[in-house]
Amino acid sequence: MSELEDPRLEAAAPQPETTDTRNEVETPLVEESASATDKGEERIEDTVQNAETNDMAVPTTKEEVIARLKACVEQEEAADRSVTDMLRTVFYRLHNEETAAAREAFVAAGGDAADFSAATDPLEQEYKDLMNTIKEQRAKAAAELEAERRKNLDRKLDIIEKIKELAGDADKIDKNYDSFKALQAEWKEIGTIPAEHVTETWKNYHHYVEQCYDLLRINHEMRAYDFKKNLEIKTRLCETAEKLAEHDDVISAFHQLQKLHQEFRETGPVAKDIREEIWTRFKTASTLINKRHQDHFLGLKQQEEENLAKKTNLCEQVEALTFEGLTTVAEWDAMAQLIIGLQNEWKTIGFTPRKVNQEIFERFRTACDKFFQAKTAYFRALRESLAENLRKKTALCEKAEALKDSTEWGKTTSMLVKLQAEWKTIGPVAHKVSDAVWTRFNTACNTFFDRKKEAEAGVREEEEANMTKKLDIIARLEKLVAEGSENLLQEVKTLQAEWNETGHVPFRKKEKLYRSYRAACDKLYETIHQDAGRRRLDNLVRKASQSGNERQRLQRAYDEKKAEIQTYETNLTFLTTKSKSGNTLVADIERRIATLKNDLELIAQKMKEIAE
Repeated sequence: MSELEDPRLEAAAPQPETTDTRNEVETPLVEESASATDKGEERIEDTVQNAETNDMAVPTTKEEVIARLKACVEQEEAADRSVTDMLRTVFYRLHNEETAAAREAFVAAGGDAADFSAATDPLEQEYKDLMNTIKEQRAKAAAELEAERRKNLDRKLDIIEKIKELAGDADKIDKNYDSFKALQAEWKEIGTIPAEHVTETWKNYHHYVEQCYDLLRINHEMRAYDFKKNLEIKTRLCETAEKLAEHDDVISAFHQLQKLHQEFRETGPVAKDIREEIWTRFKTASTLINKRHQDHFLGLKQQEEENLAKKTNLCEQVEALTFEGLTTVAEWDAMAQLIIGLQNEWKTIGFTPRKVNQEIFERFRTACDKFFQAKTAYFRALRESLAENLRKKTALCEKAEALKDSTEWGKTTSMLVKLQAEWKTIGPVAHKVSDAVWTRFNTACNTFFDRKKEAEAGVREEEEANMTKKLDIIARLEKLVAEGSENLLQEVKTLQAEWNETGHVPFRKKEKLYRSYRAACDKLYETIHQDAGRRRLDNLVRKASQSGNERQRLQRAYDEKKAEIQTYETNLTFLTTKSKSGNTLVADIERRIATLKNDLELIAQKMKEIAE
């Protein structure tokens, strides 16, 4: 091998630079409730901070963004990608801020966040048209660049053929040295060629250059000077590459390395004895940079997979929530806070793999939307129910207000009590009108009852006097029970007549007073009935001595009484005591059963005496 650079340099060169297409995708406009983090608040801030770091003026309004894009369209060269990326980020950030402000205003005005719909942005279509124009300009520039690379390839192939001819004439190589150096200088001036032809073209070029150097009989001092200058250049390139290996920004380091490789390839050879050493040094630094670049993207890929797992878990959590059984506002609000918490957690998670990024986002948003749509339907139905309840209670207020001035105390009292009972059956109304409608209804009722209370103030004194009279009647009845009398029945009827002639007593004591009166009367009638039974028994015994059929008549009477008792007891099982009338009827039947049982006992005693 000649003293030219080692051709293995090309084999270790980094692969042709590719463009990260992630930045080519426009940031979609998303609602806050569905979380906009898939396009990343961090990416927005990074883009703007990079712009500010590079002294790039950052627009503050969408109109400024449009103006800058128009300037990019009008310039001769294709727009700088970092500039358009920054403008795209700023435009959508401003747009989303306007949307968020509109949503907050909508909610502050009493609207539901789930019902909010963003207005059409009049500048968005103009922005998209300008971006499409810039993309078309870039595509055109790329086509022109490819054509230029093809021309450069043809020129380099032509130079290779000329150097090949020089290398084939050993006798004239020395005389053609200037032509040889001119061809090398021309080679360096030629721009890039298509990537697929770089390696083969470079190998062919350096192959024939090596042949020329091997044939050249030039001055040793000139060669040594060239080797020295080339060594200085390549040493500087090695040092630069070694510093890049420690650079924090691995992406930037990788791109800068491509330029260093280009310069390293275009720099002439060094002395043969250090050729392998200088190449190994440069290759070692290059390998480290390439590995860090590769590890960086592997780390990003792994992180994106982890983010996908986290976001999938959040989707499953939301999808697993059941809200069909939620029946109160508190339960719906608690569920909403839970889902908002999961949405906030979603915002803290970074990108997922690009091929599933939109899909996982749609899945999460669909699950959240399902809840918020159900929540909206619940509150809509609740508002309708509250409005219907308000209508019903307002109608009751109007009825109560129509009765509040009535003087028909008994009838109106009954009607108002029914209205109050109906009020209790009606559900709640909106909190902001609840106190007002209740105050209205209660005021109307109280107005009537206060008037009634004033009107009946004198009636209470009369009722108290009547109660004193009736207590005296009960005491006299109880005294009759204790003392007995030959005219007991007549005296009882006299006291009962006096009771009936006595007027009303206080309503709250009426039932208790009547029970005491009824108990005394029952006891007296029981005594009267027993005396009459004994007299009948005596008569039956006397008749039994005169007639043999009396025993059979008593047996029939015994069976009839027993059957009648059984009938009453059966009927008693069908009665309810939930009302006052029911209580009275049950008590009456129980008294009849007790009387019949006493009769039954007397008949049995008569039958026994006759048998004896």
